[in-house]
Amino acid sequence: MKHHVGEHKAKKGLIRIEFDEEKGIAENVKITGDFFMHPEEAIHDLERELEGHRLEELEQIIDEFFAVRMDIEMPYVNVEDFKIALKNALKK
Repeated sequence: MKHHVGEHKAKKGLIRIEFDEEKGIAENVKITGDFFMHPEEAIHDLERELEGHRLEELEQIIDEFFAVRMDIEMPYVNVEDFKIALKNALKK
C-alpha cells in the first residue's frame, strides 16, 4: 500500500489531501488544512466521494462534487485549489 500526501497554499489557506493507494484505488482519504468550508460536513462528504475510486478518476470526481453541491461556500479557496493539492499528492 502506498501513502500519498499533497498540499497546496491557496490565496488564504492551505489544503492538504492524503490517502492510501491499493491497486490504483484511493482509500482512507483525508482532507485537512487551514481553510473554511460551509457547511463543514461537506469536506467529509467529499472524502467519502473520493474513496474507492481509481486515482485517474479523482480530479473529475472533485469537479463533479462541487458542480452538484451548490450549497458550499469556500471563501478564498476554490475547486482548482483542491485539484492542485490532489495533483501534488499524486506526484510524490
